[in-house]
Amino acid sequence: MLKDFYAAFAPVCFTLLGLWLIVVQTRHAEWRWSSLHRRRAYAVSLHFSLPGLMSLLSLVDSASVSLWRVSFAIIAGGGAVILVAVRGPAPGRLGTIGFVVAVVLYALIAIVAIAPSSAHVLGHSVKALRVEAILLSGIVFLGANVAWLLLFENTAPAPADSVDAAI
Repeated sequence: MLKDFYAAFAPVCFTLLGLWLIVVQTRHAEWRWSSLHRRRAYAVSLHFSLPGLMSLLSLVDSASVSLWRVSFAIIAGGGAVILVAVRGPAPGRLGTIGFVVAVVLYALIAIVAIAPSSAHVLGHSVKALRVEAILLSGIVFLGANVAWLLLFENTAPAPADSVDAAI
């Protein structure tokens, strides 16, 4: 059942990433002048690309527990670190909460991958890979919401002395 989930989840993630790239392209003229907006756009892309990558790697050899544990731990740990380094929460309190929750979810995914027995806190019948699927779904859900916030955010106009303004 989880193999089917990840087989469907990976294309969903990459489709959302593609749609996000179209949004970024349409807002590029506004966002290219703002390092904050570029960081925010990159952070949203991580919400779609990293879960998609984890899903693909889980399908390489679905019988290999070591493969998913190592790949999920590295990618999720890296995702948490990169999000913190990017410092690009969406605007407002809701955006900040979404940013913090995303970092926590990535950290939880890494913890469950490193120590699958930590998933048993939820009950002995809960499998670690199932917990990972739920956490990844949460990250993608957050990414869609943060993308929505950024899509409709007002940005400052480009500087008047820019190269493009002279053309």
